[in-house]
Formats: sequence, structure tokens, C-alpha cells
Amino acid sequence: MRGASGRGWSAALALAAGVVALDQLSKALVRGSLERGERVDLVLGVDLARISNRGIAFGFLGDGGAVVLVVTLLALAAMLVWFALAPHRPGLWVAVGLLAGGAIGNLIDRVRLDAVTDFIDPPLWPAFNVADVAITLGAGALVVSVLWGGGKVAAPG
Repeated sequence: MRGASGRGWSAALALAAGVVALDQLSKALVRGSLERGERVDLVLGVDLARISNRGIAFGFLGDGGAVVLVVTLLALAAMLVWFALAPHRPGLWVAVGLLAGGAIGNLIDRVRLDAVTDFIDPPLWPAFNVADVAITLGAGALVVSVLWGGGKVAAPG
């Protein structure tokens, strides 16, 4: 990895590592402080809660098991291939770092605990965690990168 391409990969990797570290630290603190199902009122109806989610977004595919792992790994691989083909796309490293960090953070939980620990539980919305926030922000950054880059995939080089 040399030049701008190498810097893009390095920046994406550093961001992903930071997301994974923050995600795993926050989940460990919640698991160490709250019993499963316990809730603490934070502010404006938002609870700090310890919730085990076996599915993907909003608990979808709750009994998916291996299917959830495979789908997540395939999506992660596809994103990394795309980044390898267009590392110079403006802002793509941000999207890749956030998406990869969030996906890896939740994959760690799935492999170690057979479920993802969610702990931010707002009213009228499913509970989520730091990895989920990173994935959401990464998806937004991906849209911005595609729109900003004119939707074209630059040739590697």
C-alpha cells in the first residue's frame, strides 16, 4: 500500500479499529454493570438496558444463526472489494471504516456470545449499540461518497 491508496486503507483500518474498541468496551461495561434485561432510565425516556439480540437490524432474522454470520461476512467482503477497486473515491475510507468497524464489533459478539449486546433503548425504537451507530453513519457516508464521487467507480491505480 503506497501513496493515497495506502493512506486510505490505513485511515479506514484505524477508524474501524477505533469503532471496534469503543463498541467492545461499551458492551463490556454494560454486561459488567447490568443483569440481562435490567434497565436504567437515562433521560427523556431513553433507557440504558442490557438486551441480547440474536438477529440483525431490529431483531430481524432472530433465529438466523449461521445465516446472519454468512450474510454479514459477504456484505463486509463486498464492501472491501469495492474499496479495493476505488480507494481514491472521496470519503469512501470513512464509510468503509465505520461499516467494517460496526460489522466486526457485532460479529465479535455473535461469535463469542451467540447474540449482540444492545444497550441504548429509546422509546418507540429498537435498542441498539455503538456498532449499530457506526453502521448507520457508515451507510450515510457511503451514500455521500457515491453522490460526491458522481457514482463512478474509479479504476485502481
